[in-house]
Amino acid sequence: MTGGLLGRLKAAFRGGGEAASLPDGMRIYAVGDIHGRDDLLRELLAKIEADAKARSFDHNILIFLGDYVDRGLQSKAVLDRLTSERLPGFEYVFLKGNHELALMQFLDDASFGKSWKYYGGLETLHSYGITELTLTDDPAAFERAREHFNDVLPEAHRHFLQTLETKAEFGGYFFVHAGVRPGIALHRQIEEDLLWIREEFLSSNSSFGRYVVHGHTPNEEVVVRPNRMGIDTGAYMTGILTALVLEGEERRLVQTGTRGSAPAKAV
Repeated sequence: MTGGLLGRLKAAFRGGGEAASLPDGMRIYAVGDIHGRDDLLRELLAKIEADAKARSFDHNILIFLGDYVDRGLQSKAVLDRLTSERLPGFEYVFLKGNHELALMQFLDDASFGKSWKYYGGLETLHSYGITELTLTDDPAAFERAREHFNDVLPEAHRHFLQTLETKAEFGGYFFVHAGVRPGIALHRQIEEDLLWIREEFLSSNSSFGRYVVHGHTPNEEVVVRPNRMGIDTGAYMTGILTALVLEGEERRLVQTGTRGSAPAKAV
């Protein structure tokens, strides 16, 4: 890598003139949107475990940026894995995505299923063996599906969904599902924006106070900007599930379908 390119990449990770970094001895693996792809999650976790073993560190943190369910066909399997398995020596942080919010809304209000069904909810219901909505939009069928889902949803999954965080902060980084509203202090951000915001956040060149790592908006490649990084690589479509690895001021990627790790590049 040439000195000029290396300098530009380093500059891309500086927000508001201040380098984003982590304290000595801490390493973070931030995982983008899984969307019902347990096969990719299994592969990525194995790569993360191998990466961590190859590079001894005092404190490994695994942060998931939300959207575990919907779109892919293995949502139940994803939640089974996340609620029952832990990589040894890791601290886990689970953030909420808008699709987890939608699932919980359906459990409370069957009529919300008319929206949720068509942006990934049907696949999630199928993964739990719920087929009442496959061929109909009859309101009575939505209520039957809601009751069925409440009956079969494992308590561990329900607790997981009810206790998700909306944000996490470590060192110079702010982790969130969708993004933040420009001009609003990070401690004053509201859940609706943290889970749903797009254009106002994505188009902003302002410093957010910390470097923001987010998912929610899929791209075929990781998107690096001076004030943010988007790591939703559309796993359910592309087969590429991404983990951003942070230690000190270093940033690199571990992904499914690739060998080893690579530096994150500005695109």
